[in-house]
Amino acid sequence: MKKIPRRHFPIVFPFFMALIMAFIMSAVITAFNTGIDAGFVARWLKAFVFAFVIAWPVAWFAAPRARALAEKVCD
Repeated sequence: MKKIPRRHFPIVFPFFMALIMAFIMSAVITAFNTGIDAGFVARWLKAFVFAFVIAWPVAWFAAPRARALAEKVCD
């Protein structure tokens, strides 16, 4: 498997972070708001796509700032 060059890490890391978070959170929120029934998967996937489009740029912008803040508050 060919790997992505390390110089792309600042883009790839937020991509995967946003993918995981949007996947999990859209499932939880969709299930909570509308329940789990025959139409759940379709509603969830629609919510996931919408959430991911928002989450990736937010994660890309926030990741370095969150890391810097965590370094300030951790010993």
